[in-house]
Amino acid sequence: MKKVIVKNPYDKMEISRIDIDDARAVDQKLQTAYALANDRSKWLPVHRRIEILEKTAAIMQERVDFLTKLAAMEGGKPYRDSKAEVMRAINGVKLAIEHIGQMKGTQIPMGQTQASAGRLAFTMREPIGVVVSISAFNHPLNLIIHQTVPAIAVGAPVIIKPASSTPLSCINFVNILREAGLPEEWCQIVICERGVAEKLATDARVNYFSFIGSAKVGWNLRSKLSPGTRCALEHGGVAPVIVTEDANIDKMTAELVKGGFYHAGQVCVSVQKIFVAEKIIQQVTSNLKTAALKLKTGDQLDPETHVGPLITPEEVNRVDEWVQEAIESGAKLVCGGKKLSETCYEPTILLNPPEDCHVSKEEIFGPVICLYSYKNLEEAILKANSLPFAFQAAVYTRDLETALYASEQINASAVMINDHTAFRVDWMPFGGRDTSGIGVGGIPYSMHEMTREKLIVIKR
Repeated sequence: MKKVIVKNPYDKMEISRIDIDDARAVDQKLQTAYALANDRSKWLPVHRRIEILEKTAAIMQERVDFLTKLAAMEGGKPYRDSKAEVMRAINGVKLAIEHIGQMKGTQIPMGQTQASAGRLAFTMREPIGVVVSISAFNHPLNLIIHQTVPAIAVGAPVIIKPASSTPLSCINFVNILREAGLPEEWCQIVICERGVAEKLATDARVNYFSFIGSAKVGWNLRSKLSPGTRCALEHGGVAPVIVTEDANIDKMTAELVKGGFYHAGQVCVSVQKIFVAEKIIQQVTSNLKTAALKLKTGDQLDPETHVGPLITPEEVNRVDEWVQEAIESGAKLVCGGKKLSETCYEPTILLNPPEDCHVSKEEIFGPVICLYSYKNLEEAILKANSLPFAFQAAVYTRDLETALYASEQINASAVMINDHTAFRVDWMPFGGRDTSGIGVGGIPYSMHEMTREKLIVIKR
């Protein structure tokens, strides 16, 4: 049987070997979920779902350190940030429990015409059916929470495929669900090759498809979905930030450095392109450089590490190629700009890279921040909107009118005012638009997406 070899991205040491499901095994899991979705006698009552999720949260709380080390070890995110991810994951389970009671229908007015007289009408929400989720590597526990727990909370059977490089947190979490009392067939894991995953996602028995990962793969899968399959795709962006002359430079420096180098920049809303007013570009550049040079890069399990490894050596090489291309094309290297090892890249800041190089026109997904000077706000907005990506953006200013105007003009699904682009809490809507995705994530929003409305009309 083929196996996936899971390695620590920092030292490339083997952590585990996981069996790969073949097409027959995956089809059997899908058939199990499909049969369950269509047999109402086996549906879990609401109180039972609440009980299971409450116990799940309690078990996770007891194992915070283990969950943190596991996520950090397989994903490369520093220990301190992995612990924050685990706490978010626990809170995500609690959010789902809280929102179960909000999954309700509405009364539809009748009697407003003679034809509708003598009737009572209302809607109710039902689980959508089979949910299939394909996840990414960069948040190996919290992404799994977002792609499984909403389905479980609303009573939809879910099949989850974690990233092949980071399956261990997913496997462990599903085991916790079962320990908490969830029957095995309600949440099944598949570890499979891409062709088998595509066949799973596009099967006619799938009612909802959740995908987090590359735009190329996600949009291709969407084009092949079965008629009627609802989907949510979450891809990347370039996270534009506009800094005006009156911005609080000292306050924003730490936020931008955190937003840009958190998880070595391997975040879909990581700070990447910062447009700074000409008058303050030198000061902003100096402040960011000073802060970036203080970051410790290395072993993610070291509590002192700020920036861990990239997920593979190939990604380190790609980032370095992009940075060197930018420098050769005229960008000024402010700091960084080199590989520290096969798996780690130095936190890097580039000033005014040309618009036609990779770091300016594509998502970097590495520890690189690009600074661009601008003459006026309209120019900054134009540049921020120049790419097909549209996810989270930010504006730093002390002027309310400027903040409101810029947030209206920037093409983004969310705009942060005086905060970095990577800010997120799990009860807010989250997702890209245009090339960056479709559909809305966030625990309560995903729960709503994973249900559908049924109208009941009673004639008196």
